[in-house]
Amino acid sequence: MAPEEEEKQYRLDRRYLRMAHIWAENSYCKRRKVGALVVKDKMIISDGYNGTPSGFENICEDENQVTKSYVLHAEANAITKLARSNNNSEGSTLYVTASPCIECSKLIIQAGIKRVVYAEKYRLTDGLSLLKRAGIKVIYLNPNENDESK
Repeated sequence: MAPEEEEKQYRLDRRYLRMAHIWAENSYCKRRKVGALVVKDKMIISDGYNGTPSGFENICEDENQVTKSYVLHAEANAITKLARSNNNSEGSTLYVTASPCIECSKLIIQAGIKRVVYAEKYRLTDGLSLLKRAGIKVIYLNPNENDESK
């Protein structure tokens, strides 16, 4: 990629990541709000945020403030929403505010997503390792830091 194309992609990545942060505000979860966007050909084809399945109460934590086991991650919500649409995620980019867990990474691989751009490092890194092993380009881009290294 030419330097000017790299700069343009970097600017787009930052914008979509900011949009994912805004989308995370829709989450009813108290402990952590996560947002995700799936982008293909510069179009947002799906979005998601962490929360309970459709038809469930919008309460993510139990009385001890532990996340309920059936809460869906933002990535899973965005990918499963694609399954109910006419869109196809083959070759797309996933923008997510926190790095994917191992379960979401499996869905990302199976959905044909080729790039993952994330803003916050999750404590577990097995999901990122799996994505890299599958040949998916993984980019750490935290707009709050000067270091945009991977």
